[in-house]
Amino acid sequence: MLGENHSMEYENPLLTIGLPVYNGERFLKTTIESILNQSFKDFELIIVDNASEDMTEEICKEYAAKDKRIHYHRNPDNIGAAPNYNHAFKLSKGKYFKWAAHDDICAPEFLEKCIEVLEKDSDVVLCHSIAKVVDENGNLLNKKDDLYVKYTNDNIKLKSDSQKPHERFFDLAYIQHSCYQIFGVIRSSILKKTPLIDNYAGADRLLLARLSLFGKFHQIPEDLFFLRRHSEQSININALSIHLYTIWHDTSKKGKIIFPRWRRFHEHIIAINESPLNWPQKLSCYLVIAKILKLYWRGIINDLVIVSIQIIDKLYYILKGRINSNFYPKGDLIFNRIPRLTMNNFNQSHPTGD
Repeated sequence: MLGENHSMEYENPLLTIGLPVYNGERFLKTTIESILNQSFKDFELIIVDNASEDMTEEICKEYAAKDKRIHYHRNPDNIGAAPNYNHAFKLSKGKYFKWAAHDDICAPEFLEKCIEVLEKDSDVVLCHSIAKVVDENGNLLNKKDDLYVKYTNDNIKLKSDSQKPHERFFDLAYIQHSCYQIFGVIRSSILKKTPLIDNYAGADRLLLARLSLFGKFHQIPEDLFFLRRHSEQSININALSIHLYTIWHDTSKKGKIIFPRWRRFHEHIIAINESPLNWPQKLSCYLVIAKILKLYWRGIINDLVIVSIQIIDKLYYILKGRINSNFYPKGDLIFNRIPRLTMNNFNQSHPTGD
């Protein structure tokens, strides 16, 4: 079995699993158990707690006391979703790395089969399996109107295993998908050459697109990974507003003018510029940027409209405030979805990814 010849003290693990969590008491035990029950044993599990306020700390310490492979780190303050994910990787020591959401589940052979592929084929930078979506109770979801179900599994066909970098890049960047591949097993040496998960909405998709410029992905044709769908997930913020989702990623953007779709589109160009591809390969990737623009142009215009609304709203309240010093805007959202430039109290307590 893979991993049996390595030190049982796990001082130099072949794989690091990074588990960022915030207030994850509801599903955390099930996720940790699914990791500890893997047939592949040569890993360290780094749990980075983003200043949870529930029983997360107690659960993590209990498991860390039982298994030397588990290392628990707690942030004194909530640093946001993307920084917490990246902190988990920066603490890692393994040749390979896997992010684990606190509410997802891996079948016992998931790690072993992924590592086996990566050890045999140096052209593969990321290995994952077919994913299925489950509900809060672990039952399979098949509702076609659910975002996870719609953009996961057999509903989406990506050329992420193509020999042509521009095909891999285009499909991962353009086609709507749930980005579940981000929870596959990745070569740490390649991940270090990227900005990791940056502090803007959609950064996970851009990271996948970046990784595809370094090599191909491999999908194990078995249902070994299970995404859990529940009401507390950050995806629900994204469905409401990409501006709110951007603030969820980076709280320093509260009260500021932002252009999230402009930023995301620009990152495609940066990804190609910084890739290891030769110029003919880069040119092929630049040519698909025009197609990607079709996905973003309405959103780019929408960013301008939203900024105009925010500025008008702020000017209105400034003028009202001069007339009445006790006048304050009602709530932090305009039309219940656009963040005000006076926003102060956006709720950051969604657990997944924090």
